[in-house]
Amino acid sequence: MTAEHQFTDAWVQHRPYLVDMAFRMLGDIGRAEDVVQEAFQRLSQSDVDAIEDAKGWLIVVTSRLCLDVIRSARARRESPVAGDELETRVATVHAELFDPADRVTLDDGVRLALLVVLERLSPAERVAFVLHDIFGVPFDTVAETVGRPEATCRQLARRARLKLEAPEGTRRTAVSADEHRDVTERFIAACANGNFDDLLAVLDPEVSGGVDLRPGLVVHGAESVARNLVRFWGWGASLVSLPFVDHPCIVAFAEREPAALLALSVSGDRVTKVHVYADPRALDFLRARVLPDAVSRPTV
Repeated sequence: MTAEHQFTDAWVQHRPYLVDMAFRMLGDIGRAEDVVQEAFQRLSQSDVDAIEDAKGWLIVVTSRLCLDVIRSARARRESPVAGDELETRVATVHAELFDPADRVTLDDGVRLALLVVLERLSPAERVAFVLHDIFGVPFDTVAETVGRPEATCRQLARRARLKLEAPEGTRRTAVSADEHRDVTERFIAACANGNFDDLLAVLDPEVSGGVDLRPGLVVHGAESVARNLVRFWGWGASLVSLPFVDHPCIVAFAEREPAALLALSVSGDRVTKVHVYADPRALDFLRARVLPDAVSRPTV
C-alpha cells in the first residue's frame, strides 16, 4: 500500500474518533476539527511506513495539540461556563425540548456535560482522564502524550476522579458505561464515513428511527434506519458524543453549527432506537443552552 493510500485509510478510519476525542477535551467543534486537521497534516509529513500504529500515533499527536490549546486558553484566562450554570442549561433543555413521551433520561447524578465539568481539572489531569477513563487509552500512551512517567499519569487520572467526585461544585458526572461508549464510537465512525455495512452491524435488526420534524413517521428495521442516517449524516457532518447515562446522545455539526441531536437507546452492543431532534427551535435550545461554548466563532 502506498503512503498516500495509507494516509487516506487512516483519515477514513480514525478521523471521526479523533474529532470526538478532541471535542471532549476542548468543548469547541471548530478547534477540535482544526486540531485533528493539524494532526493529519503532521502525519502526511511523516514516514508513514515507519509508524506501526497509526491510530495510536494520531491519538498522541492530537492529544498533545489539545493540551497546547488548553494551556493556551488557561494562559489567556478563557474559561468555559461553570458547571452549575451548565446543569441549569441541560435541565432547562431537558424540560423544554424533549417531549415527556419520548425524552432522553438524564439521571440526577449525570446531568452535566462532561466537557464542561472537566474545566475543574488541570490541563494534564483533563487529558489523562479523557484519554484513559473515557476512551480507554492505556497509561503508557497517556504518559507519552503528557510527557510524564506512567505512574504520574495514573496519579493525574486519580486526582481527576477525586475532583469530579468532590462535593464542592456539582454532583459527580458519571461516564457512560463501557458498552455504551463502544457502541457510540462504532456508530459515529460508521455514520460519519457513510459506511452502510458497519452501520448495520451496530444497529439492532428491529431498530426504530424517528425525527421530531415528522412526529408521526417512524422507520423500522436496520436497513431503512441506516439508509436515512447515511443519507443525512454520512460524509460531511462532524459527530461528537455527549455522555448522558442510559441514552447516549450525539451532536451532529455541519459547517461547525449544530445540525441535530441524535438520541440513542442501547441494549447490549446494539442501538435499538434513534430519535433525531432537528427542529430549528430544538437546535436553538441546544445552541444557546447547552453548547454556547462548543460552537466555533470567527476570530477577530
